Amino acid sequence: MIRSMTGFGQAEGTVGTSRVLVEVRTVNHRFFSPSIKLPGAYGRWEAEVREAMRLKVSRGHVTLTARSERLATQAIAIDNDRFAAVVAQLRDLHDRHGLSGGIDLATVLRMPDVMSAPREDEDTGTVADLVAIVDCALDHLGRARADEGARLATVLRDRLAMVDAALQRIALRAPERLLAQRDRLRAAVRELADGLAVDEGRLAQEIAILADRMDVSEELDRFRSHITAFHGVLSDTSGEPVGKRLGFLLQEMLREANTTGSKAADAAILHDVVGVKEELERIREQVENLE
Repeated sequence: MIRSMTGFGQAEGTVGTSRVLVEVRTVNHRFFSPSIKLPGAYGRWEAEVREAMRLKVSRGHVTLTARSERLATQAIAIDNDRFAAVVAQLRDLHDRHGLSGGIDLATVLRMPDVMSAPREDEDTGTVADLVAIVDCALDHLGRARADEGARLATVLRDRLAMVDAALQRIALRAPERLLAQRDRLRAAVRELADGLAVDEGRLAQEIAILADRMDVSEELDRFRSHITAFHGVLSDTSGEPVGKRLGFLLQEMLREANTTGSKAADAAILHDVVGVKEELERIREQVENLE
């Protein structure tokens, strides 16, 4: 089963007294490249979150974002002793300096340390709570990447079928091209000889050398073996990353295509070789998105 490096997953759960939403996005990258954005209260658990990501994503740029929201607003605490002390102090100042107006509740509550809001880092839960949500989001991401990978595998198989069809046309054309080149060489030699006797043995030797130089059967055989290996990787069910292996096979296919083109000396074969190289480039663009 192959996986795309592009995907999205999310999950939510409870960590302490907060509801946490975790979103994970991935795009293609040569290596595992994580980017983690956690609320300040969970920043100390970044290493554990990174390890959870590494275990489930082998390649790709992975962006994980977590947002938290308190489940319930805790009542604001009022320090009664501090409240009474502030009231007494304000009244003393009012009377001592003959100030106008009275002392209202809003004025007292605005004084320092009269009210205390709940601390943001109270009851932040445990790292296991957060990692469990991260794992769930990564599982959703994995399913999305697997679904996209299955679609890409179908596209790649269709492209390989077009390449294989071109190779079959080249294989059929290659012997005809050799015969045509042989006849052309014989005609050219007779024309240059201008009626003189031609050493048929030497001519046959030159034709054999030419045929060996133009023979592409080995290149086609290797090309087909690479295609077979490519199909085998696409059908792999081990779950291991396959993108790099497919990239190496594509390099080998391109090498065989270039060699075949250099030996072609035939418009029809060159046309198919160009088509094969175009398809290989399209396949390479898709393979770059595979894990």
